[in-house]
Amino acid sequence: MPAIEEIKKEYEEILKKLSDPGLISDWPAAASATAGKEKIETLFKRKSFLEKVIAKEEELREIKSKIEENKAILSAKEDQELVSLAQEELPFLLKQQKVLEKEIKNLLMSEGKSEEKESVIIEIRAGTGGDEACLFAGDLFRMYSKYAQSQNLKQKILNSHPAEIGGFKEIIFELENGNVFSKMKYEGGVHRVQRIPQTEKSGRIHTSTASVAVLPKPKSAQIKISPQDIKIDFYRASGPGGQYVNKRETAVRITHLKTGLVVTSQTERNQLQNKENALAILEARLLEKMQTEEEEKFKGKRKDQVGKAKRAEKIRTYNFPQDRITDHRIKKSWHNIEAILNGKLDLIIKALKKAEVSAGVVV
Repeated sequence: MPAIEEIKKEYEEILKKLSDPGLISDWPAAASATAGKEKIETLFKRKSFLEKVIAKEEELREIKSKIEENKAILSAKEDQELVSLAQEELPFLLKQQKVLEKEIKNLLMSEGKSEEKESVIIEIRAGTGGDEACLFAGDLFRMYSKYAQSQNLKQKILNSHPAEIGGFKEIIFELENGNVFSKMKYEGGVHRVQRIPQTEKSGRIHTSTASVAVLPKPKSAQIKISPQDIKIDFYRASGPGGQYVNKRETAVRITHLKTGLVVTSQTERNQLQNKENALAILEARLLEKMQTEEEEKFKGKRKDQVGKAKRAEKIRTYNFPQDRITDHRIKKSWHNIEAILNGKLDLIIKALKKAEVSAGVVV
């Protein structure tokens, strides 16, 4: 990890670049060009990140100074009133020191991580449980949609396969605006529901599942897909939408020839938009594949992390008879399922974030 002197030096260099008259005069041209715009945005983001680290370091330095002052008072034992105050204040200051040191460590560990992604692609698929699993997938989609609204996140559906009974066999959507990955990364994994289905006459409790994948949307420079690396097929969309869906081949299927990955999109009424949606899904999956392969080289490194769960890992149970949601990673439960499924997800996300920070790890 870089020393604070290096961080301050880099910060000064960024300030010089941003104050360069040439950069300012070329701003309109740079902003209109993708490369120039990304360069300027990168400088401002880096400046903001370094400012956070420097502010925390200055706060830590002040705390350490106070600790030394209190220790000196305790050693001198000259003024009993001051000694008493120092004895009372020192444990609090030492605790503050540890908290700040951990916060700085986490900041530096998060540097360049996916936290900074401005968009994520979320895939929800019905698992075991038949129709009930599809309904549960719909419930999860509603929860994330309501939560997105409460957080002023922009949502766009990229692909969906509605179930006849309601809910979804699969739905893929994008969320953007702000550090959305840092909010949604904890949702990846298998979600399990325990409840009595409406179609169950005997009143038996059924257990069903749905899987959620949270994929950071790649920056333009991260994943490059060459036209010769993909095969594009067009076909007629299926599902709700009246007779229109069967009249034109608006649905798109893209096969990535090098990896064998196949993605589809049929939500829009024109081929071009569906193609763009499918490419966005493909790029996110290619990035996930690349990151997974890198992680395989360092097995065990992430085993204690709370964050981004694997697709097959059971992370949470929604128990309707007991009105309880339990997150198995941190062994914590919450009541009022209906409120949470209506978007009150902040309590769970904050608890997971707190557990991750306490563990001293960052995804």
